[in-house]
Amino acid sequence: MPTVNIHAAKTHLSRLVDAAAGGEEILIARAGRPVARLVPLEDRAVRPRRRLGRLAGQVSVPGDFDAPLPEEVLAGFEGR
Repeated sequence: MPTVNIHAAKTHLSRLVDAAAGGEEILIARAGRPVARLVPLEDRAVRPRRRLGRLAGQVSVPGDFDAPLPEEVLAGFEGR
């Protein structure tokens, strides 16, 4: 893992970002002490894409899902 001084990192930022995008990790140092690490982002292509409507026809919502709750259930939520 190469270490680059902060001044050199500012000067060569494009090259360092290209190297990080290629999988390399780069330490950025101030006065010889590491203060930051430039790493590649995780590859989004590896994660499966979410598909809208994937559960269509498998889940049903009752017609009264938004009806008021019974008094005894409300009392339990309110600690009465």
